[in-house]
Amino acid sequence: MMRNTVASLLLYLCLSIFADVGHSESEIGEFFEECGFYQSLRTTADSPIRKLRSKYQDIEIHRSKHYGNILVLDGVLQLTERDANAYNEMLAHVPLFQHNNPKRVLILGGGDGYVLSEVLKHESVEQVDHCDLDDKVIETCKEFFPWGKAWEDPRVKLYVADGAAFARDALAESYDVIIQDSSDPWTVNAEGEIVPLPSSALYEKAHFHNLHRILKPEGILNFQAETFTLPSDLEGIVNWRQQALETGFPSATYGSLYISSYPTGQIGFLLCEKSPGVATMKSEIQRRFQQMEQAGQGTSYYHPRLQQSSFDLPLWVHRTIYGSDSLDSVCPDVSEAGDEQSSS
Repeated sequence: MMRNTVASLLLYLCLSIFADVGHSESEIGEFFEECGFYQSLRTTADSPIRKLRSKYQDIEIHRSKHYGNILVLDGVLQLTERDANAYNEMLAHVPLFQHNNPKRVLILGGGDGYVLSEVLKHESVEQVDHCDLDDKVIETCKEFFPWGKAWEDPRVKLYVADGAAFARDALAESYDVIIQDSSDPWTVNAEGEIVPLPSSALYEKAHFHNLHRILKPEGILNFQAETFTLPSDLEGIVNWRQQALETGFPSATYGSLYISSYPTGQIGFLLCEKSPGVATMKSEIQRRFQQMEQAGQGTSYYHPRLQQSSFDLPLWVHRTIYGSDSLDSVCPDVSEAGDEQSSS
């Protein structure tokens, strides 16, 4: 996540100085001007344990007694060893289980490698194209995180390139599933103005058109869609969903998850399907999940019941995203209907 970069850097510097004058620990903090929310995480005295500058950003690895190793880019926390499972497992497994037979997968972003490691747990997957802009992030995460060997899997092809350009140049109907694990597209300054960040190109309509084009007829897109607790993010969710529908996805639904190290403890994703009527049946999802566990490739956050329940939102969020008259399920249980037909 790359929100409020300037504010985060200033807070981090101030807290580090505070630590230098008599305290053994420092903090990584993030302040949100639009709602006055501040969140911080205390790190150990030896942090950062790695610090470097790539062509694009400052890269740091910090350490916490509770959260383990922490990836920080331009002063903003990206993930921690302890709770990165929540976001990354949901971003990967929801679309992969939703698809009947995912073979070719594209990951845009996700230079830390966690989403990649989860995608590779699915035995049906034959090829994963992973495209990330910053090879220094990849090399750093290979060294400091337990999933760092994911790129060694022979099914993986790594492209160090711009994600929007990669999607633009890819052949039509190339992928079964696309997962976009991008940083935040904007920040909000002290005047309440939205300031675009480099990742904003991955949220533009032209890019959505390219993603739709390179997905196969039954393809599924899943992308990072921020938290509904911040006003600018909720507005973004509404706009991105509408944009996905206008691009040609007949279904675009917002799923939610809990993660304590991210701002306000909540973040979500937008699941966009080209053919929602062919979603995997419940029984098949359960069978594939058990098969994955038996192969020693289990999860710690995702489980099959979240395949539907993660799309159940607080009423005010539901009404904001889908409209006040949309009170029925926005994620119809197509799989349950399929199970009933198969048993009759």
